Amino acid sequence: MDLGPAREPVIENLNTLPEVTWITPVPDGLVVPEGDPADVAVARDTIRLAFVAALQHLPPRQRAVLILCEVLKWKAAEVAELLETSVASVNSALQRSRATLETLDPSSSDAPESVDAALLERYVAAFENYDIEKLVELFTADAVWEMPPFDGWYQGPENIVLLSKTHCPAQGPGDMRFIITTANGQPAAALYMINRETGVHEPFQMHVLAVTPDGISHVVAFHMTSFEKFGLPDSL
Repeated sequence: MDLGPAREPVIENLNTLPEVTWITPVPDGLVVPEGDPADVAVARDTIRLAFVAALQHLPPRQRAVLILCEVLKWKAAEVAELLETSVASVNSALQRSRATLETLDPSSSDAPESVDAALLERYVAAFENYDIEKLVELFTADAVWEMPPFDGWYQGPENIVLLSKTHCPAQGPGDMRFIITTANGQPAAALYMINRETGVHEPFQMHVLAVTPDGISHVVAFHMTSFEKFGLPDSL
């Protein structure tokens, strides 16, 4: 999404791209092993690495080599055979991909269990109470908001809050309800939006958050119509 500049939070900028398959968040329970905390930490870092690589920061071949070697733990010879290239080419692509990712910040958040629980609760409460102004103090000054499948991104607490106030279907307190969970090795919150015809809260977005000591620095609010793979209910 960040191939272009940040946008103003106006209706004209809420555009979707046709025929695009968007990356969706993965529940930690599907890919993070239980047990030794060190193994869990390594698994989470690996997931973040794969996720960032998949966000098209890398050319296709480098992306494939990185995921196959670093995430799936294939040997260079196996990757070379699959991609019909040489081992030297695989090693070179792996080296270049690592160098590129070192310039990026895969996730500035801590492990979900070490994140300030009070901050997450304040984030959820601000939305559920429709106290959108409260969100301003929860974000860092350069916080980024993304909202797949919309193709733009927004920066700064004021722009994020304005976007939420003017383009969110919610109209008041109680319209939104959340369940805190984890996704992509990061803290996350499943948003259920009120269906005014039925009075039932239905899956709407999965907020995946990067949390720093200074506040929330990045939110990717994935549009989702089901949280089944997260083991969450179909409605509230």
